Amino acid sequence: MSLLPFDPSKMAQTPAPAPGGGGGGGETGGGAAVSVGQLARMIEGALRHMPERLRVHGEISNFNERTHWYFRLKDETPGVDAVIDCVMFSSAAKRAGPAPKDGDRVELRGRIEFFARQGRTQLYVDSIERLGQGDLERRLRELCEQLRARGWFDPQRKRPLPSFPRRIAVITSKTGAALQDVLVTMKRRCPAVGAMLVDVRVQGPGAAEEIAAALRAVSAGHEALGVDAVILTRGGGSIEDLWSFNEVVVAEAVLKCAVPVVAAIGHETDTTIAELVADERCATPTQTAMRLTPDRADLLQQCDHLAARLRAGLARRLEHSRERLRGLARHPFLADPGSLVRLERERGAASARRLRDALRHRLAAERTRAERLATRLARCRPEALYAARHSLHRELGRRLVRAVRMRIDPRPPVEAAERLGRAWQIQRERCGTRLDSLERELVAVGPSGVLARGFSLTTTAGGEIIRSAGQVRRGLGVRTRVADGAFDSTVERTIGPGEGIEALAPPAARRPRSARPGRERPRDQMDLF
Repeated sequence: MSLLPFDPSKMAQTPAPAPGGGGGGGETGGGAAVSVGQLARMIEGALRHMPERLRVHGEISNFNERTHWYFRLKDETPGVDAVIDCVMFSSAAKRAGPAPKDGDRVELRGRIEFFARQGRTQLYVDSIERLGQGDLERRLRELCEQLRARGWFDPQRKRPLPSFPRRIAVITSKTGAALQDVLVTMKRRCPAVGAMLVDVRVQGPGAAEEIAAALRAVSAGHEALGVDAVILTRGGGSIEDLWSFNEVVVAEAVLKCAVPVVAAIGHETDTTIAELVADERCATPTQTAMRLTPDRADLLQQCDHLAARLRAGLARRLEHSRERLRGLARHPFLADPGSLVRLERERGAASARRLRDALRHRLAAERTRAERLATRLARCRPEALYAARHSLHRELGRRLVRAVRMRIDPRPPVEAAERLGRAWQIQRERCGTRLDSLERELVAVGPSGVLARGFSLTTTAGGEIIRSAGQVRRGLGVRTRVADGAFDSTVERTIGPGEGIEALAPPAARRPRSARPGRERPRDQMDLF
């Protein structure tokens, strides 16, 4: 055990109390004896010169976990027999994490105190840190994070275990107790499942590579060897002993193994990367064998149950078939086969009758349809259409001639006048008055009437009416028409309105006296002006 830091020279400066309360220095072996209380005070005085906080490393032993942690810390150096009692109160133990075990190497932080009532010097521990395992645990956590990010721990990736494997490869040390647990359990549960031992080192230098090589070999030859599953196991130990199963090379071999892998490494509280990557993790080697090997008693019970179900099913099937045969035997067709022929003959005759009736009805319907189409076709022949249109045309012509004649000479035949009576006379008088008015208006606005009033009409040699002085030029021959004839002349010069000629309104602005508002004049009358 080591106490750091500690200076032994300070012990000489500690005054020893004299008997009866006096003080003095030096040893008391040759002087008066001291009481137990005086000795206790001397020890306490000596401990006051030690540092208030100490860091001590050693090995745990006699660990006792009650409300508080009580244990001893012994020196880890071979040949050094030194030990000190330690206590860690519950308030500090709750912050320390998992409880240590006997044999763990730790570094403690605390203070030394002497308990005079029991005469015990103890180290009161405030914190505890495991030595030799802290780095490994940190590496383990880092590896777990890396492999989890790669998806090696994903439950969706893991494969189901075979229900009845032919042979199981056990990768472990042949000298370990884990192998015996597996073999005994497999033999007890189901001797029909074969076991194949692959002897490897499970700890120490080179163990990880050897385990990975064994996994690769079993994966490559599993079909030839008849191996359907792999058990990877070993017994308990420290984290240093189990570290071979935390190597990436072993985890990769487990991941790429062609058959499912069941792992049980160390104790139930131990966790390795190989177990996390494996298709299933078990707490103990015995549990791996139980997980992969079917139970013989359960198989026998299952076989008995299946046999009973098979017998019951066969009995039900036979009874059902027997009842079906009885029903078929009672069927009239089997009792009298000729009845089936008669029935089919009757069905055929009925079908023939229905076919004939359907054909007869179909022919009658088609005949009626053809006659109806012929009638429509006859009405649509060109001769019939032409005759109908010609007849209509003659009738409309006669009606038109009669209507025009009545408008021009509204004198009906004698028989019509007698039949119409006074109404026809009134209509006749109205038509006559209307005709006289139209005649007077036509004479007033006609070309002859206009010319008779002193107007003339001048045109070019081509017959174009001259409406403006700009249409003529010197030397142009024109023809002037008056009421009683016409004469030709040649244009000498043109005279504008400002040269002594009275301005005249445009013909379009002048309206004949006989014209009524809202009534348009004929086109030939407008062209005259």
